[in-house]
Amino acid sequence: MIDRILIIEDEKLNSDRLLRFIDQLYPKSIVVGVLKSVAECVAWFTTNEQPSVVLMDVRLSDGLCFSIFEQVKVSCPIIFTTAYDEYALKAFKVNSVDYLLKPVDQDELKTAFAKIESQAATTQLLNLDGLLQALKPTEYRGRFLLPYKDGYKTIRIDDILYFYSELKITKAKLQDGKEETIPYTLEELEQQLNPKLFFRANRQFIVHIDAVVQLHNHFNGKLKVEIKKNPKIELVVSRDKANLFKAWLNF
Repeated sequence: MIDRILIIEDEKLNSDRLLRFIDQLYPKSIVVGVLKSVAECVAWFTTNEQPSVVLMDVRLSDGLCFSIFEQVKVSCPIIFTTAYDEYALKAFKVNSVDYLLKPVDQDELKTAFAKIESQAATTQLLNLDGLLQALKPTEYRGRFLLPYKDGYKTIRIDDILYFYSELKITKAKLQDGKEETIPYTLEELEQQLNPKLFFRANRQFIVHIDAVVQLHNHFNGKLKVEIKKNPKIELVVSRDKANLFKAWLNF
């Protein structure tokens, strides 16, 4: 039974939205607190019993929420909320009860609560060790070694503006205007590239954060991206990814 809910969220607009949804979905439940920082959370969990569920933002006013788990025991179900970071989303999907993309949708919140209330969810333990392990710094690709004449040459990641796929061939556009064929699919590159630096904008493009010059509103909520030194490139971000892309650029 969900009767005590803790909200961990440093943006008032988002916490007010959650409070409104909780009041509509579970009017008899008590919100035991709205916390904004890692320090507040550590103090709260040190002196209070575990709530029925925690709605937890990823980035708080004084750091990432993961450091909370390193300082205090959190044994209750957690629903993570986030507006960015595709790498983190993959980890949450494996290790948490659920994750919700901001702005949180009421129906998605209801579904997440239903998971917790189900018999399967009540016996499922949150694998925080697995979560922390998944989010430890990863060694990402720093360069490519490519065949060249009778030997090889290296291409540094920082020299690449974007990758694109054309006729099932992946190419990299470089700062100097040259192009290089890369022996990996975009799907494979997603796993090799640092998600703080590269974003899978659509099925055809992965773009470097420093290559983005300007965003333009496009029809149906899409975004058109202006790329450094390549103003004629037609790079469009879908409506579903638009907020995530803007949050990625704004971090």
